[in-house]
Amino acid sequence: MEYVLKTNALKKQYRNYKALNGLNMNVPKGSIYGFVGKNGAGKTTLIRLLCGLQEPTDGEFSIYGINNRDKDIRKSRRRIGAVVETPSIYLDMTAEDNLKQQYRILELPSYDSINDLLRLVGLENTGKKKAKNFSLGMRQRLGIAVALSGNPDFLILDEPVNGLDPQGIIEIRELILDLNQKQGITVLISSHILDELARLATHFGFIDKGHIVKEISAAELEAACRKCIHLTVSDTSILSRVLDETGMEFTIISNTEAEIFGEISVTELALKLSAQNCEIKSMGERDEGLENYYINLVGEGARRYE
Repeated sequence: MEYVLKTNALKKQYRNYKALNGLNMNVPKGSIYGFVGKNGAGKTTLIRLLCGLQEPTDGEFSIYGINNRDKDIRKSRRRIGAVVETPSIYLDMTAEDNLKQQYRILELPSYDSINDLLRLVGLENTGKKKAKNFSLGMRQRLGIAVALSGNPDFLILDEPVNGLDPQGIIEIRELILDLNQKQGITVLISSHILDELARLATHFGFIDKGHIVKEISAAELEAACRKCIHLTVSDTSILSRVLDETGMEFTIISNTEAEIFGEISVTELALKLSAQNCEIKSMGERDEGLENYYINLVGEGARRYE
């Protein structure tokens, strides 16, 4: 398998804090790689190293086979487009002028491809409207357009749907899928919205305390995720007591929702709950899901996402 990015025992330390602690990571060419980790796990630190904003303390990485210590790493970085934390756009400029400015920075020979780029991200009809008057979703798409200005084949997105409304999330999702499937761009996405990431990613890397705990393809993840029974009840505190007595494995999601793993006798459970004045409102089978898989992988502290 060909890899766009490989890291080997990569470390980044700030005084006594180890942001990255021996990170080994492999991003396949042509993939959408979902980078999953809680707050402070090291996701944004890695992205900064890849983009050349910081240097590693130890270890190494390669982009398209070029080692970070090689002087040619600059050539590999030219193949990267990135939106790190917030889109790098000029709010007092139009979408077209933002791209013209980026083309000038990159010393591109002409503006001929700007209209195609605006059309690609769905901003071709914004005219003289300034970016400060754009919705958050439009600003995010403009940031992605700026990142695509140098015609990269590796796109790094740090929290691309953070703060967006449902329509904005759908638009960004469709854009990412289009870039990957039609343009052949490898995408690395750091996101705490795991349900959305599960809709996109072909591969996942789970990071905890600065190192990769697990790398897995979407197909392998689907096979590994257990089936469970999702229940809505009148009181999960009562449900919890009943399930503790049976020795069943379960997860309490809210005051009224829970998931039970393994086979259960629905009749027996319903009778036990009824005896304690707890009513089953609804019940259905579902897969474990990315969030629960991750929590089971690294522990309950994983609920604090970055």
